[in-house]
Amino acid sequence: MNIFGIMKLIEQIQKGESKTLELKEALPKNEKIAKTVIAFSNTSGGKLIVGVNNNREITGINDDELFEIQDSIASIITDNCSPGIMPEIYSVNVEGKLLLVIEIVRGNLKPYFLKSQGKSEGTYVRIGATNRLADLDTIAELERQKRHVSFDEEICFDFAFDQLDISPVLQRFENIGKPMNEDKLRNLKLIKTENGKNYPTNALVILLGKLPHCTVKCARFKGTTMDVFIDKKEYGGDIFSILENSQNFVLNHINLKAEIEGLYRKETYEIPVVALRESLVNALIHRDYVNQGRDVKVGIYDDIVNIVSPGSLPSNITIEDIFNGRSEARNRVIAHIFKELGLIEQWGSGINRIINACKELGLPSPKIEEKNDFFDVEIIRPVPINISLEGEPSANDYERLRTIMNDYERLTKEKQDILLYILDNNKISRKEAAELIGLKNTKTYEILTELVEENLVEKHGQGRSTFYTIAKEGKV
Repeated sequence: MNIFGIMKLIEQIQKGESKTLELKEALPKNEKIAKTVIAFSNTSGGKLIVGVNNNREITGINDDELFEIQDSIASIITDNCSPGIMPEIYSVNVEGKLLLVIEIVRGNLKPYFLKSQGKSEGTYVRIGATNRLADLDTIAELERQKRHVSFDEEICFDFAFDQLDISPVLQRFENIGKPMNEDKLRNLKLIKTENGKNYPTNALVILLGKLPHCTVKCARFKGTTMDVFIDKKEYGGDIFSILENSQNFVLNHINLKAEIEGLYRKETYEIPVVALRESLVNALIHRDYVNQGRDVKVGIYDDIVNIVSPGSLPSNITIEDIFNGRSEARNRVIAHIFKELGLIEQWGSGINRIINACKELGLPSPKIEEKNDFFDVEIIRPVPINISLEGEPSANDYERLRTIMNDYERLTKEKQDILLYILDNNKISRKEAAELIGLKNTKTYEILTELVEENLVEKHGQGRSTFYTIAKEGKV
């Protein structure tokens, strides 16, 4: 391994155990090794590194035992794993200490399992940094992956095609000038024929919202925890209505931001609509529909909008892959329908579109993570306006802000900039004001004093701790 490979390996170790990495100070017992190898083979592949302690410190192994350990591992894998798994076992000298690396690629003969326990009781998958025993639904999914078939492509025998109202899907295609007929529905894998009878695929049933877990639960919570909710809704029905209703719920519970462009006042949402919509689309398209006990959840807090969809990333990609633009659809038919309808712009561009939209609006980069068997997106909200500094802003507070903005044009540009900054950031210090408007401290202080005298802002604190907020009382 060259210097770059060693540096990458050290970087992986420093990040700690994950979906694709397990660290051990000493060689584990036979069955533990086999479980890890099987879990990696069934999921995204990975490395088991021996010679690293729980603090991620490289302790190394005894080089006199290297070849004996390598032979032992190869025998353990051969004797305990089925179908056969061919690992790459090698040593790496890092900082003068020897590490043993067992590298496993994602297998093509899934599911892999412990020979002694059989397929139904001995199949393991990698969830987060742990090996989990696979249930029957997961084993069935692994079987589909081996056949290169997605769950939504399969026939749903619970419904007869001629008993379904498919107008929500037909109407969407008609709206874009692509009328559907039976042959086109079959080409899109929305219907299939079995023994001379038409059946819907799982994709069509999901698009129509016929399964009980095809829902999105939305809630607006007070503060930054789930202790108290202000509003909540559960949306079912066809997937397109769910998308629109969920988006509207969020937009109804976040703030509008006012900006002056020339002579006109422009209102935009505090978070970019494109980032919100892309996050919701991804949640609906890529979620795990096999497990019927879970649904998509949207939480609106004072500090974030959180969208959580059930199901980890597809087995053949990692979180690093999606940031690099790699795309892999868990539900291929549903994803293709969204692409045909123009609800997806370009494969693999969704995550970066979310990030870039937030950055363009001056927001921090959203947190996008794979958390065990969920996918989690947190869009950071701007610091909320809190005029009174204590408690929630009242209706009168918001009305006063609107009055200030309506009478905005009579103010100098410096005063406009200061007010906008306070609206976006809750308060402003003298130093921040001086940097914002590019004037010396004395002139800045004069402008701030004038804003106080005009009853537009209030002064708090003394000396260097002085700051200003929007005034609660007085005339504009």
